Amino acid sequence: MSRIRVLASALVVPLVATTMAMAATMAGAAPAAAAGSTLTVDVARPFRPVTHAASGGLYGLAENSRPADSTLLPIKVNSLTQPAPGVGQRPNGQPPGGDSLLIAPQADRVGAGQYIRMPDIYPNFPYRWVSWNDWLAKVDTMVRARLAATTVTNVLAWELWNEPDYTWNTAAAGSFYDGWVRTHQAVRALDPLTPIVGPSTATYNRSWMQAFLTRARDTGTLPDIICWHELDNPGRIAADIADYRNLESSLGISPRRISINEYAAPAEVDVPGRIASYVAKLERGGVESAHRAFWYEYGTMNGLVVNNSQPTGTWWLYKWYGDMAGSMVTTTTSSSSLDGFAAYDSTRRTVNVVFGNEAGTNTVNLTGLGALGSSVRVTLLSTPSSGRFTAVTAPTTLSTTTRTVSNGQLSVSVPNMVATSAYQLLVEPVSGVPAYQQRYEAENASVFRAQRLTSSSASGGGYVGRIDNSGTPRTDSYVDFVVNVPTARSYTMTIGYANATGATATQGLAYNGGAWTTVSYPPTAAWGQFGATVSTTVTLRAGYNVIRLAKGSPHFAGGTGYAELDYIQLI
Repeated sequence: MSRIRVLASALVVPLVATTMAMAATMAGAAPAAAAGSTLTVDVARPFRPVTHAASGGLYGLAENSRPADSTLLPIKVNSLTQPAPGVGQRPNGQPPGGDSLLIAPQADRVGAGQYIRMPDIYPNFPYRWVSWNDWLAKVDTMVRARLAATTVTNVLAWELWNEPDYTWNTAAAGSFYDGWVRTHQAVRALDPLTPIVGPSTATYNRSWMQAFLTRARDTGTLPDIICWHELDNPGRIAADIADYRNLESSLGISPRRISINEYAAPAEVDVPGRIASYVAKLERGGVESAHRAFWYEYGTMNGLVVNNSQPTGTWWLYKWYGDMAGSMVTTTTSSSSLDGFAAYDSTRRTVNVVFGNEAGTNTVNLTGLGALGSSVRVTLLSTPSSGRFTAVTAPTTLSTTTRTVSNGQLSVSVPNMVATSAYQLLVEPVSGVPAYQQRYEAENASVFRAQRLTSSSASGGGYVGRIDNSGTPRTDSYVDFVVNVPTARSYTMTIGYANATGATATQGLAYNGGAWTTVSYPPTAAWGQFGATVSTTVTLRAGYNVIRLAKGSPHFAGGTGYAELDYIQLI
């Protein structure tokens, strides 16, 4: 149930063998075809901003910029789980690698946060317990190494252990629940600021989780972010999340953020049709982050990149996901297999649907299209299940048609679907869309130690507020916009904002790791009320750029006052 280092080892316990057997039954990796299934996309029912929550990976990056930035920026990597500083872990017999502090500069360049997985200080998996003195000394060393890394700001949380329901040596170390308390207290004694994530179980189990949460609640050691793995079947995700929320409430615990920091079995992880089902359910479940499971080679974004810079078939699914902007909109399916996720960008009037996991002729029904007009351009693309070693230079365009919208509705038949492939359906006004995305909503950006909020006056209905912190890399508040422009030139960047302090506020502005300048925000009427803008000039390279607006950040002295961000616009 873990990212099994030795896939056919005598060390694998029956629980893992069961999971592997289940994965093998899916190795087609597609379910049986059920002809005539329907995916319904309700464009008029947004349910949260696009954050690319499921674009992440366990051991996704390795030292020396592997894979290349050019493969990471288009997929808008949300976050990663990486080994501890001084990593000893030898995944599948590879040399230790992926040290969280050494890969941090690259993750920072592409706008990605990371969890630090502490038990990966040990070389073996399952982990081989030594002693409490040994473990607590290692905890001390790891935390001090992170505290000394004063330019690393993208650490989201400490992950205290990994899959304790499978890897914890109770006979030698005692109860994991007690071990969690001791480890939590040891980390907090040195670092009271960085969030803690856990328990990171190999599977969701209510009775195990209830015992853990009760002990953590009673000892003041609850994780800030709740985490478990979904490696069996995407069909479990909704029920597991719902059960956890009920359990949390019954124990009087305030709602925690949820991370599924390993998802998809070995037979699924490189199958884009199957991954479409996982991403759909993770988005629908409202998780804050989700990371592709590690099964094979580290530093490849878990099979998305081959030869360090070439995309595989599954990469294109994440590229389509990365292209999403605006709001995630509601999708429902008539099938236990066909599923998909979708977004609507109201500024470009573009609907982006990604789906798969079923064969035959199926249908995508779209409703709520009134804003697009009576005629739309519909483009259908596909990407194959190429495996992790075969590059796919581009998706296949299956059709481009002009269709009539009736009462805001459109039905698109998708013939000859291959269950292992993923598909993208783009619906745009026939009048076209801008040559490049010009407006970037703050709530769609990478948000560090600030909060996504809603307002009826905000562009797209959302904004980022509580950008309050500066002075320590553990709490610095900033927002990274990953933008894509067609030509290298100077652009006028307009920022929508609010500032109700009664005085001019400032934030730092930097892009692509360059020099800092200051943006000034004159006072506005109230917090959460938008319409005011300021403008500045940025000189961008052709292609992807990362623009940071910060209250606090390395090499920046810190902003003054406070400002909320609605959007940036590049013209």
